[in-house]
Amino acid sequence: MKVNKVKAKLKAGETVIGPYVRYADCALAEILCQTGYDFLLFDSEHAPIEDRDCENLARVCEARGISSIARVPTNQTWMISRRLDTGIEGLLIPMVNSAAEAEAAIRAAKYAPDGIRGLAGARAANYGMTPGFHYADHVRTCNEETLMILQVETQQSIDALPEIVEVPGVDVIFIGPTDLSLSLGHPGHPEHPHVQAAFQKITDIVLKSGKALGILTISAQDTLEWRRRGATFILSVFESIMVPAIRGYLKTSRGE
Repeated sequence: MKVNKVKAKLKAGETVIGPYVRYADCALAEILCQTGYDFLLFDSEHAPIEDRDCENLARVCEARGISSIARVPTNQTWMISRRLDTGIEGLLIPMVNSAAEAEAAIRAAKYAPDGIRGLAGARAANYGMTPGFHYADHVRTCNEETLMILQVETQQSIDALPEIVEVPGVDVIFIGPTDLSLSLGHPGHPEHPHVQAAFQKITDIVLKSGKALGILTISAQDTLEWRRRGATFILSVFESIMVPAIRGYLKTSRGE
């Protein structure tokens, strides 16, 4: 594993932006890699993207010099280790509701002495065949460079957030706006004052901790607002950008 450019930018206080991708299509990933995004995030929680898909998508990102991140379906040790073995550079872990769950995710993603990830000659280790390759170097680099992003999506996770942000190895705390609105009794309405108050509470805790704050946005205006609020890890819904652009093009082209 090489230096994780996204992790380095976040540590330097810079903002990174990437699309939420739910399609296991290498051509689409290659196109998105050429648009100027900092990373691509491939979703396995709400989309049918599997380990083999991630392996091929990671190859595309590496060829184009873009960081690859994947969201696992759930916080399970075997899922985390297998996804990292594909060569993916970072993970988004959903539904982290306690410091213990945060610690479990970090342990699964790190090799000993920092965790319990199994060591093998997988693709992430270049199959152990690169000239001059040493497993000790691979272990050290992966433990240092793998980006770990934990999602806050419930009232329980908000209550535990002061302890979650203290867990070593956590790089980004990511607000899951849709599930959080559901958890708070206002499904699909992140604009509700109750949900907005929760957003602010999370923001205050995360920014005070020194961790990076992550958020899902649906427009440039939404992104600018969250940047103003302190978010530096921006995950954009590229369909929400693409569809209005296409509709605007067709409307203008048809003289409507």
